[in-house]
Amino acid sequence: MKKSLYIFFFLLAFTFAKAQPLYKEATQMNDSVDYYLEIAIFNKDDKKSYNKAIIYTEKAIAYANKNNLEQKLGDCYLVLGRIYFDVKKIDNAIENLIRSINFYSKKESSYNLAFAYYNLGKCYLEIEKNELSEIYFKKASDIYESLNLLDAIQLINLQKGIIQKNKKQFIAANQLFEDVINKIESSTLIDAKVEAYLMLGEIQALQGNYSKGIEYLETAYALNSSGSKNSTLQQKILKELMLAYKSNKQFEKSQFYGEKYIQIADSIGMYFNSNMYESTYNKIQFDKQLETIEQLDNEKKNQQKTLRFSKLISILSIALISILSLLSLSLYKNNKIRINTNKLLKEKNKELIKEKNKAELASKTRSEFLATVSHELRTPLNAINGITYLLLQENPKNNQLEYLKSLEFSGNYLLNFINDILEINRLESDKIQIEKISFDLSELITNISTTFNEFINENNVNFHISLDKTINNQIIGDITKLSQILINLINNAIKFSKNGDVWLNIKKTNENDNNISLFFEVKDNGIGIPIEKQATIFESFSQGSVEINRTYGGTGLGLSIVKKLIELLNSKIHLQSEYNKGTSFTFEIIFAKGNKIETKIHNSEKTSFDNIIYKNKNILLVEDNKINQMITLKMLSKKAINCKIIDNGEEAIEDLKNNTYDLVLMDVHLPGINGTEATEIIRTFDKKTPIIALTAISLNENREMLLSYGMNEVITKPFVPEDFYTVLASYLAKTEE
Repeated sequence: MKKSLYIFFFLLAFTFAKAQPLYKEATQMNDSVDYYLEIAIFNKDDKKSYNKAIIYTEKAIAYANKNNLEQKLGDCYLVLGRIYFDVKKIDNAIENLIRSINFYSKKESSYNLAFAYYNLGKCYLEIEKNELSEIYFKKASDIYESLNLLDAIQLINLQKGIIQKNKKQFIAANQLFEDVINKIESSTLIDAKVEAYLMLGEIQALQGNYSKGIEYLETAYALNSSGSKNSTLQQKILKELMLAYKSNKQFEKSQFYGEKYIQIADSIGMYFNSNMYESTYNKIQFDKQLETIEQLDNEKKNQQKTLRFSKLISILSIALISILSLLSLSLYKNNKIRINTNKLLKEKNKELIKEKNKAELASKTRSEFLATVSHELRTPLNAINGITYLLLQENPKNNQLEYLKSLEFSGNYLLNFINDILEINRLESDKIQIEKISFDLSELITNISTTFNEFINENNVNFHISLDKTINNQIIGDITKLSQILINLINNAIKFSKNGDVWLNIKKTNENDNNISLFFEVKDNGIGIPIEKQATIFESFSQGSVEINRTYGGTGLGLSIVKKLIELLNSKIHLQSEYNKGTSFTFEIIFAKGNKIETKIHNSEKTSFDNIIYKNKNILLVEDNKINQMITLKMLSKKAINCKIIDNGEEAIEDLKNNTYDLVLMDVHLPGINGTEATEIIRTFDKKTPIIALTAISLNENREMLLSYGMNEVITKPFVPEDFYTVLASYLAKTEE
């Protein structure tokens, strides 16, 4: 890995040198992109000061944006992506590397574009997304081949070999590692050869070929000792040698390498699992002790033989024979019982495995069915909500307005129900990752309170907020999941406490130099929950009673989602309630103390645009559904936007070759060439026109993947008209600049 970094920074420096050498006087470059990047790289590699590295990289990005230096933005985002990768913030690294690739794709293939693909592949390999990893390694390899950088290709082959090893495709992995060993000639890439020998040794050990594995590992150890002497690699090799010799019953050799492993682990300050070494050492000591005990026992027996009388020997022999006979009989019966018991256990285990497989299949089928149904419902629901919105905008009669309002309410209710089902599926799919970002707790509570203003007024509720003033508002955690939890609990409290009171109490329970523990309570004096219903209230589709469902509505999924989210945050929710007196939900979460450098804005303010921004703009709509065509066209027409409709990807590609548009709305699921494939082809000849994806994102769809094909933004169906217009305006405004 270090060698690949050296190659990247050499090529990056070479690219900078072609434009403006970094060694020119620093006083003339205080505001230049190259100058800031050089300082960022120095802080990252030499000083390990990642916060400062991020600060200077962001200064470089700001300077490049201010001076329209698009050719430099790719370098900036590439450096920022590498910094986030080093601190294990993989999601941030992926986001910045994708941005870097989008800027590099505006130019011819370059060293830095290949390195961006290479690092994106490593990011996806880090989070075990092997398919995406292989795609980006392939793209990097193609560019390296075109530039005749053969050693760099072998670095990629090393990563591909690791992927095949993880998949247990040992034959393919062996071939890749042997190619790396045979084809790398540069002495600067000696670590790659060492790692290839290490991987070959691990594969042989996994297959039980310990002698062959030891041979590869000894070669790796010798090569590393005579080469770069990489301490991290040396530690890995020593660990594998210790385990291989132990498995091959060569305990003295295992102990020898175990001691070396301890020495190097101590020297680089890393954790060492002493149990593996101690087990090998103890085995040798036990064998020596056993040998000594046997010698003493033999001597004792010889002494006893000289003192025993023949009569005593006869009596003892008879007694011994009697005891052995009884033991033999007992062992025979026990062995027979054990055989029968084992046979019964095997049969029961087969039955349990069969039932387990059935349950897993049923759960998977249920999840896939719910995800498919929820996803397919979004297209007709988009038509319902869209037509309702359009009719409400056309000044309907009073007797029609009541029906349209009911239709709008029903559409929104159904959409919330579908979203809840998808959220439950998502939480049960083990695809959820916990974010760790800095945010302002006071600002979050204020935003949530503002969101409920109208609902509070409708229900005539007094909403009380108590936030402990000793809390450091800047904390690190998952703001999205915390928001979901509080919004669901507060929504329920207001809904079931009409003309009453609702309290949100937050207080600090513990604090140290790094962490702070916060206690949350959402309490109301509403209808309460009967004791007999409290045990099932957190189950999916569960509510207090049929009458409550009819009176207050709701899907019965909110508390189930809350419980699962709190468990993901390593906590538990507690319920206290008394019928007709009120309910209290409490939980406690540990947060890290925040760092303002890492602060991110999650609830960005919506920008309002004048209608003139839309007037006479030309938009291409690529959509195969006739109803969606009609609705989208009508919504665009209301803003005086000119719209051309094409219902397939092939014609859209040809049309864009001959015509120019201010913006393209691209449906993802099209007949023939789908939206992502069409966008990827369009980007080969048109890098400028904004392309916005229209899709009903399902459980398995990935927004980052859609953006990687060249799309600028994603709008989810059924879309909210105000959000739809805001996204359009933000990109139409850019076309005027």
